[in-house]
Amino acid sequence: MSKEIRPFVLAIDESELSDLHRRLDQARWPEREPVSGWEQGVPTDRLRGLIDHWRHTYDWRRCEAMLNGFGQFKTLIDGIDIHFLHIRSPHEGALPLLLTHGWPGSVIEFHKVIGPLSNPTAYGGDAADAFHLVVPSLPGYGFSGKPSTSGWGVERIAKAWAELMRRLGYARYVAQGGDWGSAVTAQLGVQAPQELAGVHFNMLTVVPEDLGGDLNEEERVAIAKARHFAEVESAYARLQATRPQTIGYALADSPVAQAAWIYEKFRTWSDCDGEAENIFSRDEMLDNIMLYWLTNSGASSARLYWESMGSFRPMKIDLPLGYTQFPREILSPPRKWADRLFRNIIHWNAVDKGGHFAAFEQPVLFVGEMRNCFRSLR
Repeated sequence: MSKEIRPFVLAIDESELSDLHRRLDQARWPEREPVSGWEQGVPTDRLRGLIDHWRHTYDWRRCEAMLNGFGQFKTLIDGIDIHFLHIRSPHEGALPLLLTHGWPGSVIEFHKVIGPLSNPTAYGGDAADAFHLVVPSLPGYGFSGKPSTSGWGVERIAKAWAELMRRLGYARYVAQGGDWGSAVTAQLGVQAPQELAGVHFNMLTVVPEDLGGDLNEEERVAIAKARHFAEVESAYARLQATRPQTIGYALADSPVAQAAWIYEKFRTWSDCDGEAENIFSRDEMLDNIMLYWLTNSGASSARLYWESMGSFRPMKIDLPLGYTQFPREILSPPRKWADRLFRNIIHWNAVDKGGHFAAFEQPVLFVGEMRNCFRSLR
């Protein structure tokens, strides 16, 4: 099997953008919702505003140039083409950092932190905090290949990530993730390839089987948040975990459906005071949505839920580990629970702003957490 690292340059054919515009122009809309706000999902006026911006104002070529400017590559691992950004720091001794996105995210989630992490002195930081960055697209997401057979769960992805870092020549590196990136990074921590020096998470599943006796306030809040997600917010996950092909037809055929499917999560899971546009620009959200639409990856991305929904479970990790609690994250694990699973917690911190899309929402805080967490491992 070839281990070649191939440069990848994005150049979406104009016909694909014209087809998108045609579909947006011809969208069939449902009647307006009979309730106020977001009770039944994305309100009609909110989505119409986003779609109008997509059709008449949004510029894909700007996003395309940004991604090409970072440096994009592909390599074949275990039969799948893996797409990734690779940004080498100009600073000698930079620590390699593997960043893994989740759903409904993409490599776009990290675009605001790439500069400060890789070239800190250009942003008022210290060269001693510099990172080389590797930012892959999960299989079935973005410009990575789509698995044609089952079996591509987070365990297999973690092995592919370890192989990717070896191919890039990194003898020592650290890894970070949230959402599916958390599950993949946790598996990396469990597999503990010899090159992996430590891990960081902005989402963790650590609820122990036995909660013991009386619960403190932090534990009660954690249980309430987990219950709310299970009972209210996880319908999308159950659908993607059980019928990814069925929802995939709508997401493949309708850009409005694909946009609504993701836009709702940007609003619900971010620290945005009820309006996604308070924290993300429409262009930023559409950049991310375009990586699903242009690659027709609504179904292939959903299949990761079918493969690995059970992987969001407590697991023991012995490597140095860090965690940052962003206040609007869907889970909030108490340190007390984490101490039962992790033998070597080197960083545990709560910040005052941010939600599920940590690097996308609060890039300054995220960069600071990466520097503080991994400083002792340099």
